[in-house]
Amino acid sequence: MAEKKTTTAGPKRGAKTTRRQNAEKGFTASPTLAANLQTVLVDLIELSLQGKQAHWNVVGRNFRDTHRQLDEIIDAAREFSDTVAERMRALHAVPDGRTDTIVETTSLPAFPMGEVSTEETIDLITARLEAAIATMRDVHDAVDEEDPTSADILHAVLESLEQFAWMVSAENRTPAGR
Repeated sequence: MAEKKTTTAGPKRGAKTTRRQNAEKGFTASPTLAANLQTVLVDLIELSLQGKQAHWNVVGRNFRDTHRQLDEIIDAAREFSDTVAERMRALHAVPDGRTDTIVETTSLPAFPMGEVSTEETIDLITARLEAAIATMRDVHDAVDEEDPTSADILHAVLESLEQFAWMVSAENRTPAGR
């Protein structure tokens, strides 16, 4: 018997799926939930990529500490993106981590080309962490309303990214009142 092929996914083109896809039962994400998780996924993937760009090209005072701190952020963003993508699959949604999708849909600003000073890198990475955090906070309530389990994942990611943002930004701060 020939397999029936259907098209699912975005408006431009979709992945070919078989009639057996999503044969398992259980909760299925609405298109809105899938889109919200996709938005988070894209920013996490982009955060890991921009973190690596910064990691390779950071120079200056406190280089080693900044270099290592960037690795921590990259590793976390990669792990978080995998968790979100696998959650999407568990909810019968299809994550899209293709480069063209990332470029077209990320909320993170582009990272500059070439060497970047440690001070500027701190500010740039803080801004990207804050952009990813803002994305999660923007979709959080809608995600929580439909699927508290997915919202719990966002809570854990938010907690970690907010801590990174605080720790990274502290590198360039001066004590209050000075």
